Amino acid sequence: MTLYDRFSAHIGAVLDTLERDGQLAPGIDRNAVAVEPPREPSHGDLATNAAMVLAKRAGTSPRALAGLIAPELTKFHEVQSADIAGPGFINIRLHPAVWQEELRAILTAGAAYGRSVRTGDFRVNVEYVSANPTGPMHMGHCRGAVVGDALASLLEHAGYAVTREYYVNDAGAQVDTLARSAWLRYREALGEEIGEIPEGLYPGDYLKPVGAVLAQEFGDRYAEAPEQQWLPLFRRRTVDEMLALIRADLALLGIHHDVFASEAAVQASGAADRAVDTLRQKGLVYEGVLEAPKGETPEDWEPVELTLFRSSRFGDDQDRPLKKSNGSWTYFGADAAYHLQKAENADALINIWGADHAGTVKRIQAAVAALTDGRVALDVKLVQMVRLFRAGEPVKMSKRSGSFVTLADVVREVGRDVVRFMMLTRRADAPLDFDFAKVVEASKDNPVFYVQYAHARISSLHRKAAQEGVDLGILPNLDLLDEDELALVKLAAQFPRVIEGAAQAHEPHRIAFYLGDLAAAFHAQWNKGNDDPTKRFLLAQDPELTRARLELASAIGQIVRNGLGIIGVAAAEEMQ
Repeated sequence: MTLYDRFSAHIGAVLDTLERDGQLAPGIDRNAVAVEPPREPSHGDLATNAAMVLAKRAGTSPRALAGLIAPELTKFHEVQSADIAGPGFINIRLHPAVWQEELRAILTAGAAYGRSVRTGDFRVNVEYVSANPTGPMHMGHCRGAVVGDALASLLEHAGYAVTREYYVNDAGAQVDTLARSAWLRYREALGEEIGEIPEGLYPGDYLKPVGAVLAQEFGDRYAEAPEQQWLPLFRRRTVDEMLALIRADLALLGIHHDVFASEAAVQASGAADRAVDTLRQKGLVYEGVLEAPKGETPEDWEPVELTLFRSSRFGDDQDRPLKKSNGSWTYFGADAAYHLQKAENADALINIWGADHAGTVKRIQAAVAALTDGRVALDVKLVQMVRLFRAGEPVKMSKRSGSFVTLADVVREVGRDVVRFMMLTRRADAPLDFDFAKVVEASKDNPVFYVQYAHARISSLHRKAAQEGVDLGILPNLDLLDEDELALVKLAAQFPRVIEGAAQAHEPHRIAFYLGDLAAAFHAQWNKGNDDPTKRFLLAQDPELTRARLELASAIGQIVRNGLGIIGVAAAEEMQ
């Protein structure tokens, strides 16, 4: 139980007492009652809105209800004072011993501090990356990959059972184009001069190794064969090779998926038919004609009867076709079947998509709601693009020409930790600038450096203490920590609350933001020693105070390690 959970329980006990005494009507919904840090630290250690959110239903004013709650809170031994502020907020100040105990709790729990254990194994499927298997990972895929992976780790830390999934789009026309491109490289590997890559095929050199593998495997058997003989085989083998390349690229970022689900396999399994049958039984499928698209004239529009899903009943703008006029599945129809397959093994679904998929969110959420009768929620997180710069100059990319910045090249240049942390320095739905020069700067303006430097400084403290003969085996006297030092503990104690809020909102960037704040607070405390030597963490003439401050630094270092571990970034022991 976290400190915030404990005080939520205290407030619940106070409200129970008021009910028993007839001062509060029984049965009032308390779900909106919160305990959180006050916006202004000088106001206290904790604040609650209990009186504000319950007063109206209790038939009284917020200040009057706060006047009943505050005196009861002071009866808890941890509470130093409980003051009413503004229209009825209650600011709570705790005894310093509470924060000393929390510091010890951080060090006792270690890597488990902030981790939740949930009963029932609530299952969450997080699908991310899911790039077409037509080439290596490039920086357009990187942000979604990091956001999805960090979110999966965050949810695991918060106690959820998580499945990491990659949806392989291997059933579309682009895969046939990939196979034809690989066949060309296969002939090249056999010694044929293929000349310039024809328009419409994938021109990248990354297919040369694939062609070499195919040449070694099949010899010249298919060099002159008609397409129908080699296309299905080359399609399957080329996708396999591309997935191996994709896995290797993602591994450079420390990303590994539990499941690679094949679109072709989903369709071959009859899942789409089962999904349509399920919707039809619910009266949600009909044969009809869509309205003409906006801007189309009657001469340009030929109405065709299609199999339609009543997605407008679930908040979508219009009903959506499940099948094309030729009887094949639409992208939406195939996606609906795939999401049904995921929902059969999950209690909640999360998709990490590029912002260019914004137009399809409502329809797929409608399908999941209909197929699962609302049992399984689908949250779609849209990830905005990353703009690449080198020393302030834009880096131009062209996927069509095959000239793009690969994920592997970026990781090799600046390092995995830098890439992962920087992808979380903005909300996922906001554009992000990535400058190759700035992300490796050793300055406080570089967030990944600033956080890792905090941990490196803390690590150096223990090395220096050992060199100076400070006996760290003696239990420190935490009463020696002053108010500014305990303020660091108060910030560190927010970590479990940050984890819970970030997990509920599906926003892993909150962890990076919090670590930036914690690192800044630690550096500020460290820098006080530059102006006042008595504020330094290591005082050779005062080993007792040194031990207390090293205990504080150890707790901050533990929180930094825990947070960085969630987002997949190493905690630096020293900085070069």
